[in-house]
Amino acid sequence: MPPLQGRRLNGRQKAAALLIALGTELSSEVMKHLKDPDIDRVTVEIFSMERIAHEVRFDVLGEAIELAQAQGYISSGGVEYAREVLSQALGPQRAKEIVDRLSSGWRSDPFDFVRMADPVQLVGFIQDERPQTIALVLSHLHPSLAASIVARLDKDLQAEVALRIATMERTTPEAIEQVEQTLKKRLSSVLSQDYSSVGGVEFLVKILTQVNRSTEKTIMQSLEETDPALAEEVRKQMFVFEDIIKLDDRSIQRVLREVDTKDMALALRGASAEVKQKVFKNMSTRAAQMLREDMDVGGPVRLRTVEDAQQRIVSVIRRLDDAEEIVIARSGSEDEIVA
Repeated sequence: MPPLQGRRLNGRQKAAALLIALGTELSSEVMKHLKDPDIDRVTVEIFSMERIAHEVRFDVLGEAIELAQAQGYISSGGVEYAREVLSQALGPQRAKEIVDRLSSGWRSDPFDFVRMADPVQLVGFIQDERPQTIALVLSHLHPSLAASIVARLDKDLQAEVALRIATMERTTPEAIEQVEQTLKKRLSSVLSQDYSSVGGVEFLVKILTQVNRSTEKTIMQSLEETDPALAEEVRKQMFVFEDIIKLDDRSIQRVLREVDTKDMALALRGASAEVKQKVFKNMSTRAAQMLREDMDVGGPVRLRTVEDAQQRIVSVIRRLDDAEEIVIARSGSEDEIVA
C-alpha cells in the first residue's frame, strides 16, 4: 500500500495519523481521555494506515500544535486576542481558519465558571456590583443557583435585582464578555482553591441525634448561652415533622392531646402516607374520621402554611421531650426503655 500523501485526510484519519506520529507511549496517554466510540473509530483508522508519508506526519503534528496554541490563546485572552497573535504568526487567513474552527466548539455558556464558586462566597464578590450587573450574571445561571444567591442578598437589593431581571432586554455579546472577564478576575482566587465542606449545622445535628440525652442537653444549653440564633437553627433541624414515625405510640398519644387539631389537619396535608397512618392509628375511630374531614375542607393551602403548622407541632414535641413526658429515641444506654 502506498503511503498516505498530502492534506487529503479526513478528521478521523488525521487523528489516527497524529497518534501514530506521537508514538505508542504518548498515544496511550491520549487514548485514556477518549470516549469508547471515539477509540473504536480511531483504532479502525490506525489499522488501515500501514504507511504514512513523512510530510503527512509533519502536517498533522503542525496542525495539532497550531490548534493547541490557539486554544491556549483563546482560554487566556479571548477570541480576539487569539486572532491577533495568530495573525502575526501565521497570517490573517490562516488565523481566521483556526479561530473559526475552534470557536464553534469552544465557547461555553456565559458565566459558566461561576458554577464552580460557592454561593456564599459569590455573594461576597457581587453584592457591591450594580443591580443591573448582578441581574445579568444571575440571568445566565441555573434558576436553583440564582435563587440561592438572591436569597443571600440584602432585602433592598433583592427587590432591585428581581426588577432588573424581569425587565432585562437583549445584551450585546461584548457587554457580557466584559462583565465575564471582570468577574472572573475577581473570583480567580476563589476558583483556584479547592474547598471541602466540613462541619456546619447539619453535621452538628447528625452528632446530636446520635449522643445520649444528657450530652445533647449540655451542648444545647451551652449553645443557647453563646449563640441563641444558632441554637434555634440546630433545634429546628434536630427533629422534623416526618420524624413523628420514630415516636412510640404512647408519645404520639401524648402529643395529640397537646396540639391544636387544626394544626394537625394542616400539617398532615403535607405529610407522607406513613406519617398519616401513624397518627390515625393512635386516635379513636371517631377522632380520626373528624381529622380526615378537617383535612378535606378549606381547599388548597400554601406550602408555607402547612410548614408553619408542622413547625408548631414540632415545637410541642420538643417541649414535651424536654419535660421528659415523651421519648425521642436516641443513641446511648440512658435512653433505652425497660419494662
